[in-house]
Amino acid sequence: MGRLLVIVGVALAVIGGIVMLLSRTGLPLGRLPGDILYRGKNTTFYFPLASSILISVVLSIVLFLIGRMRR
Repeated sequence: MGRLLVIVGVALAVIGGIVMLLSRTGLPLGRLPGDILYRGKNTTFYFPLASSILISVVLSIVLFLIGRMRR
């Protein structure tokens, strides 16, 4: 269990670093057209719909390719 937690923690740190690097390159991840932003008088609601779909597609392709290479 401890080993799994360490691996997950390292993976999250690497993903966080990649997201930080991508934000510096000008990729508007989190501000794409299709992301929902509602600013009311006393509230703000943000749902990154387009960003979530993009990340899902990219991760699906990467995991599919990794699975094909392991065969």
